[in-house]
Amino acid sequence: MPKVGIIRCQQTEDLCPGTTDFRNAGTGQMAFEKTGPVDIVGFVSCGGCPGKRAVARAQLMVDRGAEVIFLASCISRGNPIGFPCPHFEMIKDAITKKIGPDITLIDWTH
Repeated sequence: MPKVGIIRCQQTEDLCPGTTDFRNAGTGQMAFEKTGPVDIVGFVSCGGCPGKRAVARAQLMVDRGAEVIFLASCISRGNPIGFPCPHFEMIKDAITKKIGPDITLIDWTH
């Protein structure tokens, strides 16, 4: 079972407990169809705008065994508040550069 880390938007933490992320991760549905069911090694926030802490947090999860990093749909798609992160592309690019080509980055969860 692949080990994954999930990074979510700090602004949505009080609105979303991550239930859909955990359900889909456990059943291999939606974005997790690419991996099948997974073992979550970390579920963290981006650290708040503009998301600079997401880079170090992604690396920390890789150091703890994550083979795939997911950016939760609250960042890329704006679920559940309908407002995607304006820093999404910058965060995605910075994480990709930090974790390197051997770790997969998937930019949504549901």
